[in-house]
Amino acid sequence: MSDKKTSKDAERDLLAPVSFDEFEKPTYERWQAEVEKALKGGDFHKKMFTPTYEGITLQPIYTPALHAENIPKGVYPGAGQFLRGTIASGYIKESWGVSQYVDDSLPKDANHASLYEIVKGGTIHNIRLDEATRHDQDVQVGASVGVGGTSLSTMDDCSQLIERFNFKENPLYIETGASAAILLGMLSATVKASKKQTSDLKGLVGADPIGVWAKDGALHMSLDTAFDEMAHTVVWAKEQAPELRTVLVSGDVYANGGANDVQEVAYALATAVCYVRQLAQRNIDMQTIAKSMMFTFSMGANFFMEIAKLRALRVLWARIMEEFGAEEQDRAVHVHGRTSAFTKTVYDPYVNLLRNTTQAFSGVVGGLNSLEVSPFDQPIRKSDEFSRRIARNIQVMLQTEFELRQPVDPVGGSWYVETLAAELCEKIWAEFQTIESKGGIIAALKEGYPQAQVKSILNERFKNLAFRKDVAVGNNMYANMTEELLDPKPENQETLRQKRVAHLEEYLAGADQDALVKAQATLEASTTEPGALIGLIELGALHKMTIRQIRSALEAGDISSETIEPITAHRWTEQFEALRMRTENYKQRTKDNVKVFLANMGPIPQHKPRADFSTGFFEVAAFEVIKNDGHETTADAAKAARESGADVVVICSTDDTYPELVPPLAKELKETMPNVTVILAGAPSKDLEPVYREAGVDDFISVRANCYAILNTLQDKKGM
Repeated sequence: MSDKKTSKDAERDLLAPVSFDEFEKPTYERWQAEVEKALKGGDFHKKMFTPTYEGITLQPIYTPALHAENIPKGVYPGAGQFLRGTIASGYIKESWGVSQYVDDSLPKDANHASLYEIVKGGTIHNIRLDEATRHDQDVQVGASVGVGGTSLSTMDDCSQLIERFNFKENPLYIETGASAAILLGMLSATVKASKKQTSDLKGLVGADPIGVWAKDGALHMSLDTAFDEMAHTVVWAKEQAPELRTVLVSGDVYANGGANDVQEVAYALATAVCYVRQLAQRNIDMQTIAKSMMFTFSMGANFFMEIAKLRALRVLWARIMEEFGAEEQDRAVHVHGRTSAFTKTVYDPYVNLLRNTTQAFSGVVGGLNSLEVSPFDQPIRKSDEFSRRIARNIQVMLQTEFELRQPVDPVGGSWYVETLAAELCEKIWAEFQTIESKGGIIAALKEGYPQAQVKSILNERFKNLAFRKDVAVGNNMYANMTEELLDPKPENQETLRQKRVAHLEEYLAGADQDALVKAQATLEASTTEPGALIGLIELGALHKMTIRQIRSALEAGDISSETIEPITAHRWTEQFEALRMRTENYKQRTKDNVKVFLANMGPIPQHKPRADFSTGFFEVAAFEVIKNDGHETTADAAKAARESGADVVVICSTDDTYPELVPPLAKELKETMPNVTVILAGAPSKDLEPVYREAGVDDFISVRANCYAILNTLQDKKGM
C-alpha cells in the first residue's frame, strides 16, 4: 500500500473543519484589562477612545455583543433606503464613472485634453469652467480668462469644446454656477448644428445657486430667477435629454470651508430640499425632480468616516424623498465624489498622491456613482498631462488591479462602519432639522448659522494643527528642508486676453445685427412657459449672442440676490504654509534667517532625543538650526551660542539634568545675549517652570506646545 497521499486525501485534509473550542472566548472586560496593562498606567479612555470633528467618539473595538443592534437585517443593495448602495449589482455590471477634470483655459485645448482622458481610461468628460464663465461674464467687460477652468463665451467655443465627443458613450460633467440655462441652450444649439441628437446627452450640466450664493456671498441674479431658470432646465431636459441632470447639490462649499461631515451632508440635504420645494411649486412632478438631481461631495481624510457618510446620505435622502411622495426607485441618490481640496498641501505635494488614494478608496467602497481624483498639484497650478495621468491611474488601478468592482457593498455588516453610519445618520438628521427649524437653508444662511458652524470647526482644525494633534506630513511636522516648490507655471493673462478678445471680435463681426437685436428683445420679454426659455437662448446663440449678452438680456428687470457672509474656501495647512513662505521670502530678500542654536548638553544619548525634536519643530518654519554634538559645561554651551550669532537658543537635555543645568545656562545667556530667546526643550513640572522662567527661559517646546504660535512669535521678533 502506498504511503503517498492522493489529491483527494490532500483536499479532504485541507478542508477538514477547524475547531477553536480549545481557546477561551475573551470578554471585553478581560481585553480591557490586558490593554490597561500594556498602557502602563495610561488612562484607558483617553488613550483608546478617539473624538472626531463630527462629535462622534470612535471606540477601540466594535463587537457583536456591543454593536449588534446597528447591523441592519434583511437589507439589500438597490432597495429600501439604499443603505447598501443604489444599484443591486454594485459595480459588477457597470463600474463607477472615471471623471478626470480638465481645466485648460481655451476650449480647443480643453477638448483635446478631455478626449485624451477618455482614451487613457476616463469615462466622463469633466470640464471645469473658469470663474468668468460661471458668472456669465467675458473679457469684453474686463473679466480674467481661464481662472479655475475653461473660458466659454460663444457657440463657436462650445463647438470647439465638444468636437468629437461621443455623448452616447461618455457622459458630461459640467458645473455651471448659479444657472445652467444659458450654457444648456448654447450646448443644445451646438449639438443640433453638428447633426447630433440632444437625447444622447447624459451626465450633468448643472447649477447650484444656493451653493454659489454661500461661496460668493451674492449672486448676479435673484434667487427666484435662479429657481425659475432651474425649472426651465429641468423641463427641457425631461423632453430633450432625459438622461441629463441639470440640478446640482454640492457639499464642496462647506467641505472646503472646513466643515465636518455632519455639516457638509446636513446643509447639502437642506439645499436639496429647498430645490425640490421650489421645483414642485413650479408644477414639476416628483419623478422628474428626482431624475434631475445630482449630489457632489468631497472625500475627506477620515477613511471610515467617509464610507459611513455616503451610507448615511443614501438613507436620509431616501427618507426625505419618501416624505415628498417619491416612488422607491426615485428615492435613490446619485453621487459624484471628488478627493478633498481642503486636505491638499503646497509643501511636500507628492504626499497628496497618498491622500488622493485613500480618499478615492473610501469613495469607491462607500458606493459613489462617479469619482473625480484631483491632481496632486491642484493647490499650486493648473493640472497638466502628467498630474492628470497620475490622478486618473489611481482610479484605473482601483478598478483593474485592486478589483474594487466586487464584491457588492464590501463593508456591509461591519460592526464599525454600520455603527458609524447609524451615529452619523442621527447627527446629520438633527443638524438638518435645525436648519429646517430656522425656515430652511436660505433663511439659515441669511442668519449666518451655517457660516458660524463651519467656521467653528475650521478653527478647531487649525488649532489641532497648531498643537500638532493633527499631523500634515511635510507641513506642521517632518518638513523637507531641501524641498523646492513646484513651478506654479502661471499663464500669461495678457496673451490669453488678447486671444479671447480677437476671437470675440471676429465672431461678433459675422453676426446679423438685426437678427441679433430681435433675439435679444425676445429674451428680454422672456417666457414663463416651462422649458421654453432654453429654446429662446438657443435661438440667441444661433444669432451669435455671447453668454454675457444673453445674461444681460435676461437680467432686464431682475435684481441681484441679497448679500450674505460667504463661506470662504480654505486648506487645512494654509497657516503653516504661510509661516514657511514668510521665512523663505525673508531669506530671499535679506539673506538672513532666524538662527536657532541647539544648546545640547552632555553626551549624544543624553541630548539627542530632544535635539531631534527641536530640529523638527523649528524646521517647520524653515528656520536655520545650528546643530552640534553636545557641550560638557554650561559655559561652553553659552560661549558657542554667542559665537553662532543665534536669535534663539534651545536647551536640550533630560528632565533629570535640567534642575542643575538650566538656571546657570539660561542666566548666562540672558546676561551675555540680552536679545536672545531662550527656549527649553521639554515640559517642566509645575514647581520647576517658575524657577526656569526666573532664570531666563522664555518658553518651552514639547508635544503639548503651540508650534504655530511659537514660530509666528519668533518671526515677528525677527521683523519678518
